[in-house]
Amino acid sequence: MQSVFKQTQKFPGGWVLVACFILLTFSSGLGFYGLAVYLQAFSRELGWSVSSISLATTFFFLVGGISGIPIAKLIAKHDVRFIIIPGAIVAALALFAMRYVEHRWQLFVVYMFYSLGWSASGMGPVTTVVTRWFQVRRASALAIASTGLSMGGIVVTPFIKWILDTQGIRNGSPWLALIWFCGTVPVTLFLLRAFPQPYGWMPDGARAAPGDIANISGISLADAARSRFFKAITFGYIFAFGAQVGGVLQLVKLVEERTNRSTATLATIVLSTLSIISRFVAGRIIPKLNMTRFTVGLATLQGLSLVGIALTESRIGLIVAIGLFGITIGNMVMMQSLLLAERFGVRDYPQIAARSGLISFSGTAFGPLLLGWLYDVAGGYRSSYLAAAVCSIIGAILFSFAGSASVVKAEVAPANAQ
Repeated sequence: MQSVFKQTQKFPGGWVLVACFILLTFSSGLGFYGLAVYLQAFSRELGWSVSSISLATTFFFLVGGISGIPIAKLIAKHDVRFIIIPGAIVAALALFAMRYVEHRWQLFVVYMFYSLGWSASGMGPVTTVVTRWFQVRRASALAIASTGLSMGGIVVTPFIKWILDTQGIRNGSPWLALIWFCGTVPVTLFLLRAFPQPYGWMPDGARAAPGDIANISGISLADAARSRFFKAITFGYIFAFGAQVGGVLQLVKLVEERTNRSTATLATIVLSTLSIISRFVAGRIIPKLNMTRFTVGLATLQGLSLVGIALTESRIGLIVAIGLFGITIGNMVMMQSLLLAERFGVRDYPQIAARSGLISFSGTAFGPLLLGWLYDVAGGYRSSYLAAAVCSIIGAILFSFAGSASVVKAEVAPANAQ
């Protein structure tokens, strides 16, 4: 595969997108969506309460958010493969170690290492690579790469659910570790590269002198963090992600309780499929829209879909509401990267995205805890999902204060000009 980057006729950005797509497929299938499967498995096999396992999930996302800051600094200074591969190995070892979990504190230890590996080999590094390889076509490129997030829910998550349903955590965990390792390490070695310039290309396929990495424009982390745009988007995502992640991670258990296991599997597939379709549609139309207003609309639709999930008991009604929820999921995740890259440029993007992610991950962390606690208190998921709907609307309101994502050219200075 080294010849893919040495040849001179065709821009190798397509191969980089393939790598990013595959990485996010396994990162989401075994990580983001997989956490809902692990919650149900530990609750069923060890008899633990939903709130106690949700607290471990909260801890997982907090560790991921905090570790994103030093990981972003490493990505800015080193070949991204040197961060992703060790991270993937740590995550695989943590998945293997789940077979030895017998007490709640052990689950926290396992989730700590799992989160570190997941953070180093998932969304942060991947979106950084995409923003470096694509500029004009960034929306479409991120749509393709981030489709892996949904594909993980369609292909990987149902498979690992089947493994844990049939073999249990103790016998199934080694298989999960093997799947993670094989799905991340080889593709990173052969198809992923940090920048296009060393291989004679500029972003989107224009020619560049080999080794040229100049003219990487953007706003500094310090200036970005002080802006109203950064604050409105970041704090809006606390509520939007809290509602989304909490809703997703409790979804399997909710559907199983109201219907059956097969419907729960179908719900996961519908959720991910609608996420894929809507993301490709959005990737085509986003360059023509006001990105901030589009994000406000997504958060509002997410809130309405969560109300539907909260109040619906029938199988068909649940699938419809979950489908609407799926429309928002992939695009909401993609829009955070697009908004930050569009507004602040590539120069300090890893650190800006990590800083924003650390703050918004507080919602990602506490969303599952809030929904799990409300479930235990109320004896059902209606109040949990209504609370998530309220959080989504709060997020939409905060997004509306951000202003346009379009950046004034004078604000964006090349890195080598400073």
